[in-house]
Amino acid sequence: MNSSWLPSAIARIEADYQRSADTHLIPLRLPAFAAHGIDLYLKDESTHPTGSLKHRLARSLFLYALCNGWVHEGSTIVESSSGSTAVSEAYFARLLGLPFVAVMPRSTSPEKVAQIEFHGGRCHFVDSAGDVYDAARAIAAETGGHYMDQFTYAERATDWRGNNNIAESMFTQMQREPHPVPRWIVVGAGTGGTSATIGRYVRYQRHATQVCVADPAGSVFSAYHRTGDATLTAPGSRIEGIGRPRVEPSFIRTLVDRMVDVPDVESIAAMRALSALLGRRVGPSTGTNFVAMLALACEMRERGERGSILSLLCDAGERYLPTYFNADWVARCFGDCTAAQQKIDALIRSADR
Repeated sequence: MNSSWLPSAIARIEADYQRSADTHLIPLRLPAFAAHGIDLYLKDESTHPTGSLKHRLARSLFLYALCNGWVHEGSTIVESSSGSTAVSEAYFARLLGLPFVAVMPRSTSPEKVAQIEFHGGRCHFVDSAGDVYDAARAIAAETGGHYMDQFTYAERATDWRGNNNIAESMFTQMQREPHPVPRWIVVGAGTGGTSATIGRYVRYQRHATQVCVADPAGSVFSAYHRTGDATLTAPGSRIEGIGRPRVEPSFIRTLVDRMVDVPDVESIAAMRALSALLGRRVGPSTGTNFVAMLALACEMRERGERGSILSLLCDAGERYLPTYFNADWVARCFGDCTAAQQKIDALIRSADR
């Protein structure tokens, strides 16, 4: 084995990080809440080189695997993902000159396949979403490679104490805002790694902040949070990137203070409304986050509380033009969103009380 390869690989990832600026924090001033001292913010993770929040996760997973001695020169990297994690991991695999295989259901959209292949990855298709785990392990074993396993290692690959993780970045950027310590931080959960990192950081820094996970319909996480039963299963989410049919090891329920169940039609409606407010398209999981933000803001207003609510703009909506931004596709897959759209729009422009 080339003894210089590991230091070189880590140096390449660190150099790539140094070339990347931190993501922006966007104030979302909604008069119906701002008049009551409630400020909303979105951290824009779509500006990463691979276009999503998962860029941070992929970088952490690669460094974790390298430093654990699991990845070597020529190792095939395998991941069970049909979404943004696979796109980001393909980017880092190419940066290190390593083959990458993403294991995904046959139903994965051609657009996502094209993004993975653009970064040099190869896609391996299975018949159902539940088959991805075993197939990924088998390919890693056959190639002598490494199964990255985001669902197990997401919560431990990131240094939750700081080191410019997403939580530290959030609090640094909030320092000069009217309410610098957020009352709530709202995230979705795919692996659960983001909620775990933020939850641990908040406790470590002794901030008076609570963590809320916005959970889409069909996801198991909300029921697991209520019951603690890790054997539970669910149909699975139709909001890409968040929600899971089984309890993943990286979802740490004790680090989540609140779950908000979000119907699919409300995720779509909030995605559309937020896109109109920002003048740019956001993805459906950001819509899910926005529903929970509005619910928490309404509760704070009713209780007479002042403070800030912070969430993530997970990725850009341009990835979803043929799907979530296609009215015919939405009607076929989710039905009529009119009532949900009216509800979200009314919350946004609700009269001051």
